[in-house]
Amino acid sequence: MRIAAVIEYRGTRYSGWQFQDHTSSVQDELEKALAFVANEPIRVVCAGRTDAGVHALGQVVHWDTNVVRPDHGWRMGANNKLPDDIAIQWVGQVAADFHARYHAVERSYRYYLLNRLSRSATAAGLLTLERRELDTDKMHREAQALVGEHDFSSFRAAGCQANHAVRTLKSIRVQRHGEVICIEVLGNAFLHNMIRIIVGNLLAVGCGDEQEGFVAALLAKKDRTKGRTTAKPDGLYFIGPRYPPEAGIPDPKDSQLILPIGM
Repeated sequence: MRIAAVIEYRGTRYSGWQFQDHTSSVQDELEKALAFVANEPIRVVCAGRTDAGVHALGQVVHWDTNVVRPDHGWRMGANNKLPDDIAIQWVGQVAADFHARYHAVERSYRYYLLNRLSRSATAAGLLTLERRELDTDKMHREAQALVGEHDFSSFRAAGCQANHAVRTLKSIRVQRHGEVICIEVLGNAFLHNMIRIIVGNLLAVGCGDEQEGFVAALLAKKDRTKGRTTAKPDGLYFIGPRYPPEAGIPDPKDSQLILPIGM
């Protein structure tokens, strides 16, 4: 059988999603918990790997097993073994050819900024503090230059291993909710550090260090060295992938972020 699950996690204390020797990863913790339930080794495939410090509300994984367990058995049994900062939110049997990564038709991310002078004690590691006053309307207008199919070479990390930098952004929105700013990005796929690099460059425009038109010009240059600093991982959340309806996976738009701070 092929089983799929939706996973929520706080990435603050992990080296990222992917298993690595001699360091803690979300994948390692999840596989150990599932193996306890199955009483056999379990290897999962995820929809999208996240870097150190990055969080997820709707990461999707799948695994194969001959072990029969009810859906709630997988979910509750694994959650009882998982640390407090990782939790399975949904489990279900899927088609034998379902693939968490390759069958995703789009992926969404949100980046949360706390725009005030003082840091938050209760939301430490969950938001990125930005003390400079930001013009979110200007940031939103600037971000629209990225919508569509483009070569995003100016927005990929130096060590990115993707074969090419062409990606399609379906939408990007910058909205303020009091002191919290949310940058929501929807696309078919993303390059290494792409969201955080986009945010870093939007911040330069929002605080007035760069003029409007900067992001469009940077996109055309196809040169990462011409851009601004990559934003911190703290505020980045993988909301999740979206699949064709017949896959039966919950839609990521239903994922809700619960923060100990006013939104």
